[in-house]
Amino acid sequence: MQGWPMRVLRVVAVAVLLDTLVQAALAGLFVTGDLDLLTWHAANASVLSALTVVETVAALVVWRRLAAPGWPAAASAVLVALVSVQQGLGEARVLAGHIPLGMGVFGCATVLACWAFTHRVGGTTRPAGVAE
Repeated sequence: MQGWPMRVLRVVAVAVLLDTLVQAALAGLFVTGDLDLLTWHAANASVLSALTVVETVAALVVWRRLAAPGWPAAASAVLVALVSVQQGLGEARVLAGHIPLGMGVFGCATVLACWAFTHRVGGTTRPAGVAE
């Protein structure tokens, strides 16, 4: 069935978006004084990092198998890099970069999730080896 890659991408895109929201909530609660949540925030950063890698793989499969546009796969790869930089800034306690970049991560995750639910899969698949 050709629609399974898009369904996988949709599930993973929602997971990335929700986990990004969880990250923001953990950060907000930490700032209000619950210092234990910083540990949870740091641990969840690894979960978000892994989810963005899975999202990139899913977006690549959608692009190659379903002849979808390539920009979501590229944007997903950029999101992997952004989350990695985000983790580094957080570990270094560079909040002047960490907080605004977090907003960018959330925006990128939102765009990818919206695209995954609004894109309609075409009736044919691209032959193997044919570029977009």
